[in-house]
Amino acid sequence: MVAIAAGTFRRTPIERSDQRVSWGRADQAFFASGACHILAWACRDLHRDRPMELAAMRFVGEPAPLHVYAAWDGWAFDQSGWNPEPELLSVNADFEGRPVERTAITVSLDEFCERHQHRKPHQYWADPRPRALAYVTRFGPPWEPSS
Repeated sequence: MVAIAAGTFRRTPIERSDQRVSWGRADQAFFASGACHILAWACRDLHRDRPMELAAMRFVGEPAPLHVYAAWDGWAFDQSGWNPEPELLSVNADFEGRPVERTAITVSLDEFCERHQHRKPHQYWADPRPRALAYVTRFGPPWEPSS
């Protein structure tokens, strides 16, 4: 799969205000905008045998995360599946028309959500973690040869 900018899937005003409507979006849209942090933690949890990092993409010089993803050995995982991390950063910067930078996330999911006003799993219409784990398993990791 080719990296697609998360902003391509920004939520509409009704999707932002109604969790059930937001939940009803296709998986890629749901995990691109509104639940990217849940997907990143699910990826890391699924691949505990790898030194998986969590990263936030930010506009250069701004503290708020634009997008969250999992990273391993130069690869990034988000709603687009596994892509080279520079490609993911580039496609998002191009879409936004502004430079972005990577910042490591070193706190728990709960602390990340509290610091950045992101929803915790219990604040969604339904628990997004099983949906995120199922989505991650659709994509073969880069350390396994593709057939």
